[in-house]
Amino acid sequence: MSELISITVGALLEKVAKMYPDDQAVKYTDRPFNMTWRQFDDEVNRIAKGFLAMGIRKGDHVAIWATNVPEWLLTLFATAKIGAVLVTVNTNYKVFELEYLLRQSDSKALVMIKGFKDADYVGIVNELCPTLKDFKPGEYDNPMLPFLKDVVYVGEGPAPAGMYAWDDLRQMGDAVPEEEFRAVFDSIDPQEVVNMQYTSGTTGFPKGVMLTHFNIVNNGKCIGDCMRFSHDDKLCICVPFFHCFGLVLAVMAALTHATSMVPIETYRPTEVLKALQNEECTAVHGVPTMFIAMLEHPTFYEYKFPRLRTGIMAGSPCPIKVMQLVVDKMGMREITITYGQTEASPACTMTTTEDSLDLRVATVGRAMPHVETKIVDPETGETLPPYQQGEFCARGYNVMRGYYKMEEATRQAIDEDGWLHTGDLAMVDENGYYKITGRIKDMIIRGGENIYPKEIEEFLYTHPLVRDVQVVGVPSKQYGEEIMACVIPRAWEDGLDEEEIKRAVRENMARHKVPKYVLFMDQFPMTASGKIQKFKLREMGIEKFGLQDDAAVETA
Repeated sequence: MSELISITVGALLEKVAKMYPDDQAVKYTDRPFNMTWRQFDDEVNRIAKGFLAMGIRKGDHVAIWATNVPEWLLTLFATAKIGAVLVTVNTNYKVFELEYLLRQSDSKALVMIKGFKDADYVGIVNELCPTLKDFKPGEYDNPMLPFLKDVVYVGEGPAPAGMYAWDDLRQMGDAVPEEEFRAVFDSIDPQEVVNMQYTSGTTGFPKGVMLTHFNIVNNGKCIGDCMRFSHDDKLCICVPFFHCFGLVLAVMAALTHATSMVPIETYRPTEVLKALQNEECTAVHGVPTMFIAMLEHPTFYEYKFPRLRTGIMAGSPCPIKVMQLVVDKMGMREITITYGQTEASPACTMTTTEDSLDLRVATVGRAMPHVETKIVDPETGETLPPYQQGEFCARGYNVMRGYYKMEEATRQAIDEDGWLHTGDLAMVDENGYYKITGRIKDMIIRGGENIYPKEIEEFLYTHPLVRDVQVVGVPSKQYGEEIMACVIPRAWEDGLDEEEIKRAVRENMARHKVPKYVLFMDQFPMTASGKIQKFKLREMGIEKFGLQDDAAVETA
């Protein structure tokens, strides 16, 4: 087991740049951005000085609202080098969510692109800050957002009124003496917070998870170790940077092993397939739906992946069948699964390339190095023996500093002994391999029977006409909850119907696990990070099947 390292994100970048100055660090396939580690580090330093010139100081919060553009990476490392905290903004946010985040996080600056999909970021910011256009860049004043002073625009053409252009930021850095920059750089401690990510949460307002340099560097290192990463590897990054999957499992895992990065600005199956082939990538990360989209793409068999060997499938429960297809059809014989959550930086368990295929497709691996794990009874807190289902808990270097300005929520998540309570249901075998069986809150209780959706989902994935499936509980006056299967068929013309789904479950599983409702659709509602929003599926089921009265029944 390798030792943990005490180093800041910025110092680690400089170390890698000195070791491999002329090796490729970052290459984009859709724009002229191809830098060696030395070139990338030099550009980061220039941007870091730009933030200092702008007035960003150690401990200040800088929010970034952008897709996987090069400026996102540069901002990440630049803020880390001056001791600022990067606040990552979900690319799907609208005005209400952005206002909450900027206010709750006390962000002093916002780096943003023009927009994403149907969202006009510039329009949203001007709606939130209607007087911004009346101020010179850097002088914005709004009592509703008392900390926000600077907005930096990343995009073509001149910056909107009141905003700095990215080139302005670069040029401002030229006036900052090297000695001033180095003094700040040398003052940063690895135990200080470097990143804040807001949990999506299904109840209450999002919470800002505070992660330190030590948290994310070491989690990235341990992840890369499990994948046998080296500077000879090349990682295609199509998961979003704003999420731990992109920032830690991808960027930090690459940085700690001097692995070249090939980012994709926004996930598109063809762009990923092209990058895997043309750049001869050895690894790619994704949530299950991303891999399904590539495998099911009509041009999939036109591409070859001569060096592809590994990657991570994570972010949501990984269907065993999809894992097997990725191994067989994409050549990813060393694919791994990681389990965790943002509050754990994020990885708690992981499979390794040495694990058997059976273990790599059927479990989420064993505890990460230097991380303690256990299964407890959600009611009593008692530690449970192997093969008994309970709540997954973790303790170690990877546990967050806490939620920003939410002490009570922090105490609820992390007990007095330092154990993080995940809210996930799991069980462990006698060899320490874990299986995630669902969320405590996702469990369906039908007439007193506890039903775990993942079990039904795994079975239905084996049906030849089912492309993807999610199982949720919907309200029932009689039983409290009923089971609804949400199904994406392989082909609508194949004649897959409600009765066939019910028959398949009825003939292979206990009767109380047969879905009462089946909802066919062509895609699932998802977050920007690729997680399926089960609460929206539940809402769709209530509407589709007229369950509003059932939903209105009050329960204890």
